[in-house]
Amino acid sequence: MSFSLDCLTQITILICATRILFRPQVLRDVESIDTSTTILGKRYDIPMAIAPSAYQKLAGGEGEPDTARAASALGTNIILSSNATTSLEDVASALPQRDEHYPKPWFQLYFLNSRDLTTDLIQRAEKAGYEALVLTVDTVVLGNRLHERKKPMKLPEGMSMANAKSRRAGGVSKAGLLLHAKTAADFKELVDEHRGTLTDMSLRWDEVIPWLRSQTKMKIILKGILTEEDAQRAVEAGVDAIIVSNHGGRQLDGVPSTLEALPEVSDAVRGKIPVIFDGGITHGSDVFKALALGADLCLIGRTALWGLAWNGQKGVEDVLHILERELSRTMALMGVARLRDISRSMLGRARKTGFGVAKL
Repeated sequence: MSFSLDCLTQITILICATRILFRPQVLRDVESIDTSTTILGKRYDIPMAIAPSAYQKLAGGEGEPDTARAASALGTNIILSSNATTSLEDVASALPQRDEHYPKPWFQLYFLNSRDLTTDLIQRAEKAGYEALVLTVDTVVLGNRLHERKKPMKLPEGMSMANAKSRRAGGVSKAGLLLHAKTAADFKELVDEHRGTLTDMSLRWDEVIPWLRSQTKMKIILKGILTEEDAQRAVEAGVDAIIVSNHGGRQLDGVPSTLEALPEVSDAVRGKIPVIFDGGITHGSDVFKALALGADLCLIGRTALWGLAWNGQKGVEDVLHILERELSRTMALMGVARLRDISRSMLGRARKTGFGVAKL
């Protein structure tokens, strides 16, 4: 039996999550549970949003529009992938009008070597009404994805990367070509040939954030923060939020699960900006654990895609309803009625030596 790195990472996340034990508080008034929160000045009825996932039409339904409408119906938000199979304009137009206190969609960006192509995407997103720009910072090159080496991903006839025409190559991302370089010289040759449409590997803290600020009024969020040092740099750079993410475990083998990285990051931020958690959310109790460890909002990726594959928009709504119910029940059993009352003291771990529970 063989497992992909992605699969093994999810197993690691599950093992990590199950090692964390609840320390419930009783005789607390939990008759009325409130799962709402505020992120960047906007209301979220649930502390969950949809993570950026590429090629959603491959999963089912209408793809990204179904996912976006489901998020809107549940009073939350979606981050649209640069590599979506529906244009960012069409996704925005598919959303119903709602109260201004709720968020507008966010757009995930891969920063290309071609500033013109990058600027075009940013301007399109802002014009379409997107609220925030989510810059993915952990993908200067693709990780060593063995399954993609064996069988490169190719989109079916009639399906394409709708937001990045310059990166279409028979449905294969140009970045994927680098996986097949056999030598360092081959790698350099491919980079030189396709430089404009590949992710910019030269980005630096002191340059990229000011440049983005000069291009847009959208909020700037960084996705792919795993350490205290980078969390502090993000705060110093003046970004509006960060996302603790390891890209689904597909980038660098040996990094911690995001749940293990979360406390270090949240301690470094100290509430100065929102900390958003990405990775491994399959139950409402997982959301509770992430919030207790310092997250302000949790993202779901594959869980939403399961719903999309099952029954389109309705399937995604069903998944969100399940997670909402599980979170609400977990809160009641833990003795908290509001999200802001969730704390790290409510979690523990089995002691490594002896018997009992060690507080986190």
